[in-house]
Order: sequence, then structure tokens, then C-alpha cells
Amino acid sequence: MSLDEDARWLEWVTRQFQSIAGDNKEIDLQEFKTALKVKESFFAERFFALFDSDGSSSISLDELLEALELLIHGSETDKLKFLFQVYDVDGSGSIDPDELRTVLKSCLRESAISLPEEKLDDLTLALFESADKDKSGAITFEELKAELETFPEVMENLTISAANWLKPPDVEEKKRRHTPRYLTRAYWQNNSRKLFFLCVYAGLSLTLFVGAMLQHSHGGAWLMVAKGCGQCLNFNCTFVMVLMLRRCLTWLRTTWLLRVLPLDQNILLHQIVGYNILCYTLVHTTAHVFNFVHLSPSSGFSVWEYLLTTRPGVGWVHGSASLTGLVLQLVICLMVLCSSTFVRRSGHFEVFYLSHLSYVWVWSLLLVHCANFWKWFVVPGLVFVLEKIVGIAVSRMGGLYIVEVILLPSKVTHLVIKRPQFFHFKPGDYVYVNIPVIAKYEWHPFTISSAPEQGDALWLHIRSMGQWTNRLYEYFRRPESEAPGPQRLATSLRNRRQRSAQISAKFGENHRFCNIKCYVDGPYGTPTRQIFASEHAVLIGAGIGITPFASILQSIMYRYRRRKQNCPSCSYSWCENVKTSVWILQVDFIWINRDQKSFEWFVSLLTKLEMDQADEEPEGRFLEMHMYMTSALSKNDMKAIGLQMALDLLAKKEKRDSITGLRTRTQPGRPEWGKVFQKVSEENKGKVHVFYCGSPALAKLIKAQCEHFGFNFYKENF
Repeated sequence: MSLDEDARWLEWVTRQFQSIAGDNKEIDLQEFKTALKVKESFFAERFFALFDSDGSSSISLDELLEALELLIHGSETDKLKFLFQVYDVDGSGSIDPDELRTVLKSCLRESAISLPEEKLDDLTLALFESADKDKSGAITFEELKAELETFPEVMENLTISAANWLKPPDVEEKKRRHTPRYLTRAYWQNNSRKLFFLCVYAGLSLTLFVGAMLQHSHGGAWLMVAKGCGQCLNFNCTFVMVLMLRRCLTWLRTTWLLRVLPLDQNILLHQIVGYNILCYTLVHTTAHVFNFVHLSPSSGFSVWEYLLTTRPGVGWVHGSASLTGLVLQLVICLMVLCSSTFVRRSGHFEVFYLSHLSYVWVWSLLLVHCANFWKWFVVPGLVFVLEKIVGIAVSRMGGLYIVEVILLPSKVTHLVIKRPQFFHFKPGDYVYVNIPVIAKYEWHPFTISSAPEQGDALWLHIRSMGQWTNRLYEYFRRPESEAPGPQRLATSLRNRRQRSAQISAKFGENHRFCNIKCYVDGPYGTPTRQIFASEHAVLIGAGIGITPFASILQSIMYRYRRRKQNCPSCSYSWCENVKTSVWILQVDFIWINRDQKSFEWFVSLLTKLEMDQADEEPEGRFLEMHMYMTSALSKNDMKAIGLQMALDLLAKKEKRDSITGLRTRTQPGRPEWGKVFQKVSEENKGKVHVFYCGSPALAKLIKAQCEHFGFNFYKENF
């Protein structure tokens, strides 16, 4: 595989060179950077200087290919010598501390890691002192080789492929499946509830369609098709509502039906039913048009009169079936269009939200359009209305106020809401929030990031990704004197702000105490409610998708603290050996972030968790943490070898990661999910349940791996 990869890489390099080189068939340093897409100028300059064997300040294709052939077909020693030459900036035959510092600084810049100069010095000294075996003040080739041999994964990467030296992003090998995912036994086993439900749904729809067709067989083929689709629409337009009865679904999660029905897939099923409604309406309308064309010559009415007037008397309410049908067609098409992923994920959630409110008009028009729709609608409609009434009543009770706001890195707004006594939730639940000073009529779903054991406060961490979330962040970023607020609060807030001025100054301008009215509807259950029924849970969060696991990990921490016993005569503490289901649970926590700042808002909680686990426990560690920073050069990138070695050495010395400050070492790049899940499988700590919250693209990849290893997969959905 590596030889094929190198061959494709050489072919790509040749094409790049030929497209950029001029008539002289040579390229200079700037063209070299463009050709190989090297981001950091230091490494570009070092590679260019080593490739330029004749010292002409330009390299030919022959020079380039000769150097790359060495990296591909050369021995391990040849590759080590090339790496040594990259670090030996002045070509003296040894690496001094200043040269090593220059290389590490360039590695930090390319990995988007920001560290103080003192920490860079510590990294340099840690690697230099470890490699300089004879304490001569310089690292020779033999010493570098000996140091690299203490890092087996680095030596392995040296022999994998030359493409890891200057790997462009668009020529990576795409792994192909030998067997399509949907044809594997694991897929059908892991999705059995959803697939069974879809089969029942499809069978019921087919039964309704055929039954309605046979009932109207006297009216011709087009009328039969129209009536068949109409009967399916009666069912689907009520069933789509049933799938969004959040309070009922949350209650059902506490019953045995959770093991039978795909309650965790209600959003996906809602989308499927929505697309089916669109298809049925299109076919239903088209069939009626053709039926009108067939009836027009004998009835005396034109097709346009059938469609745009009430004169033909089609329908049970003043012949308005055609007009209401066309309006329904338009509204349903608009709802589906505004529900598309490119609308919801492009920062225009409000478009999706406001367009979806037209469901009231859809049901109203359906009651007028179809004489039998009310029979399907009456029971689910009453439950839906009851849910809405209960939601409004709950959200208006208790007088909720945002009492504290902290603006965190990566434009994350941390809201602390005074929690009412009657508000009870489970770890990982979410709520709908309305903040009138931001938008009076908009409700947005967010996961609760605090633990249920925190009785006085409700935490929400909201990342600015759309119009509403950006307005929220900007509102609290303005100085308090500029932030508009309700007039009725002006007087009461004045004294409070004066009292808290000194406290706020202590925390900085990003920390504010306030008293802003808000409304909360919920809580609503999620798949993460099943975590405490697991034996081995793998929690995977991408970016702000960590919020449900913030609540879960805090809940675990509180439960753990309740087990701790303290000696009244000394400071010794220990944990009771209580064999409960919670403490049989083993947790692997994986957090993937784009950059360094994204870790900062959650580090304090993780630090507390690490400290709580420092005490020796009867059952051992219940939590293993794994941090990944995708902007950092991965360990199989040759440009990052020195930096990753230095970070490892300093982390062992200080027992603290230089990037996050945690004891857990932050890993560069993206997780290799095959290896991650293989390790989890080999640990054999019980049935594995994987819980994920993050981007849909990564969810597909993780779900496929779960199916391969036979793990249960749960994904957060809103």
C-alpha cells in the first residue's frame, strides 16, 4: 500500500512541477512552496535547500525526483540523515540548542499552537537534554538516532511512506470498503429496531395506498392514484407530528418501549416522513391535474377552473379543495426547502425555525381540504396541543433569570440560569431557550452542560454559529452601559451592578453578573440517558458537541464525591467499595477540537475530574480521557517529529500537558478510529456503548466503525 501511495505522490509531484515550471524547467523557492503546498516557510526553505544539490537557488525536476527517490527507496538511515539535515540549519554536522529552538518554534506555528516563550524554552531544553547523551552541548547524528529509537511510533512512521514528508491534502489515499456497509450483518444487527420500524411504516403506507385505490376504482386510474396518495397523506401528516411529541417521547424513554421502538431516531424518522409528505403531495396534485384534464370535456369546466376556482364544487367546504391543495403544495415545498441541511447548517437556523411554524397553516388547510383528515388528526392533535400548553405553563413558571454570563474562547457564551426548584433533569438532557432581549419569539435548543446535582444553577454553553447565537454573544460582549435592557429592570439592576463591580473586575470584562429574564421549555431526553445503564461507555464530542458530556462527567464526579470518606483525625480520604451500577461503569472520554483555544472553556472541569481520580480507588480508574487537536501536525507528519517528542518529554517531566494543562497528553491530528475502537474492544470491560455529539459527517464514520466492532452507537439529535 505504501509503495502505491508513493507512486501516486510522485506522479502528483511531477504534474505540479510541470504546471508551474517555466521554459527553463526549473522552479524557485516561491514556486516550490506553491507546488507542494507547504504552509510553513521554514520547512519549505530547508527542504528546498536540501533538494537544490547544485546550489543554483533553483531546482530542476531531476533534482527533485532524485531527492524524493531517496526518501522513498532509501534505508532507514538515509531517512534519518535527511531529518538530521533539516534540523542542522547551519550545516555544521551537529544541532545546537538555538537551532533546535528554531525548528520547534516553526513546528508550533504550523500546528497553530500558541505557547509562551518560557514554555518553548522548556520544550527545547527537555528534548535537547534527553538527546545530548554525552553532554557536549550539541546533538550529533548518532545521538539523534538513539533518541528517535526511544519513540517507536516515530521510527515506524519513518518507514511508512515518503509522502508523510510533504503530503498534500488532495492526494491522500481513499480507503475503499470491500463490502458495502448496508450489506453487512453488523449493519442490520445494529439498526434492527430502526429497520423493523421502517418496514412496518412502509407496509402500513402501502396498505393505506392500495385500500384507497380499490375504494375509488370506479373513478379511473388517475383518481385512484390521487386518492391513494391522499390517504397516505392523512396518515403521514399526523404521524410527522407524533414523532415530535418531545414530552411523550421523553417519558417513553423511561419504559420498556425504549428497547422496542427507535426513540433515539425520532428526528431522522421525522425527516423521512417529511420527505414522504412532499413526494405524496407532488404525486397527489399531479394525479388530480390529469384527472381534471380527463373530466374537463364532459363536465363543461376547464382545467384552470378546476384548479383555481370553486365553481366545479370539488371538496367538502364550498368546493375549495383545489385552491387549498395548491396552497398546501406551496407551503409544504417551502417547509422542506427551508429544512434542508444547507439552510440549517449555514447559520440561518431562524429561516428553518420560522418556516416550520407554518405547520399550523398546514393542519388548518388540511382540515378544510379533506373531509376525513379530522379523524386522523383529533387524537394526536389534542396530545400535541396539551404538550404545548404544558410547555408554555412550565416555561412561564418560576421566574427564570440569567444571573451570570461568561464569554469563553472560540466565541462560546456560558449562561448561568437560576434554577427553579421544580426543574428536574437527567445528565445530557436539552432544553429550548427563549431570551426576549435577544429575540422575543424565538426558541432554540441547547444541551444542559451542568449536572443535575448542581441544585442552584442551570448551565448552558452556546457557541456562536448563527444569527441568534451571534446576537447573544455580541449582546454580552458590549459594555454594560451600552447593553440595552428592559426599562423595568433599570432601577433594580443599578444597585446590583454597583455591588458586583469589584467582583466583575476581578474576573475581567468577559465575566458579567446580570439579571436578565429568560424562558426555558423542557427538559427533553436524549440517547445519553442510557449511559448509566452501560458497562463501558465511550463519549465522543467534537467541538461544542461536548456539552452533553460535560453534564454527564460532572454528574459522575458528584456521585464519586458522595462515595469519598474523610478521616476525622487526619486528612486521609478513601472511597467506599460500593458495587452499584454507576461505578461498574467505565468511561473513555474523547474530545476533538480544531484549535488550542477551544479546549480552554472545559479544562477546569476536566482538571477537577483528574484530581478526583488521583486517589487510589478499589475498582481502579473509571475515566480515561483522550484529547485531540486537529490543527496540530499529526505524528505521521515528519515536520512534527521534534515537537511531538519534546511535548512528550516535557509532559512526563512536569506531569502536565503543555497545551491544555491537563495530565492527559493532547494528541495531534485526528483519531485513527480503527485503532481507537480496536483498543476499546481488546480491553474487554463489558458491552460497549458509544455516545457521539458533533458533526454529521464524523458521525457516519464513527457509526460505521461501531458496526464493524459490534458496538452500540447513539447520536445526539435536535
